[in-house]
Amino acid sequence: MVSPILRRALTEPGLRPLPERAARLLEELDAPPRLAAHLRAVHDVAADLVDWAHERRPGLAVDAEAVLFGAATHDIGKALHPAELSGPGAEHERAGHALLRERGVEERLARFARTHSSWNDPRAGVEDLLVSLADAIWKGRRVTDLEQRLVEVLAAASGQAEWEAFMDLDEVCDRIAAGADRRLSFQSSYPVGGGTESTA
Repeated sequence: MVSPILRRALTEPGLRPLPERAARLLEELDAPPRLAAHLRAVHDVAADLVDWAHERRPGLAVDAEAVLFGAATHDIGKALHPAELSGPGAEHERAGHALLRERGVEERLARFARTHSSWNDPRAGVEDLLVSLADAIWKGRRVTDLEQRLVEVLAAASGQAEWEAFMDLDEVCDRIAAGADRRLSFQSSYPVGGGTESTA
């Protein structure tokens, strides 16, 4: 039975709902409500980035399903390593990837649980970079090197100068980062544990 607070974290208005398959996985795991709220915040930002990419970079091939599912499950391993919800650690990355694969999620969708912190890997594609970016700017954090990697990909795909791609990306990042307080408030209104009280 899904706890009422987890269900509320998954359904409360204000942010886009997670893909049904991702929400169902979180329910099956009886995931911490704070984790569900975090994944919704990052997924919501990823959806904005995908919409922006389709509108402003129509020539850029982006697997929207992969980006959205990846953002919705990138930290799912924290259901197994809940201490990493409020403290440092990377055990959730391998654990989350393994968990998704064990549950039949194909690699093209599961990989983000393992790669969302590895955007500097030369093999990272545009989808990986978008998930990593969403995981940073949801809370207003700008990561210059990550954004530069994405600028290079955008410029190469469109044929425009890097400075033009930078200006375009900078504008959308500024706009998204401006909503960070609302997303942080949404996340912090849910407890790290399964109880009913919020934990800062």
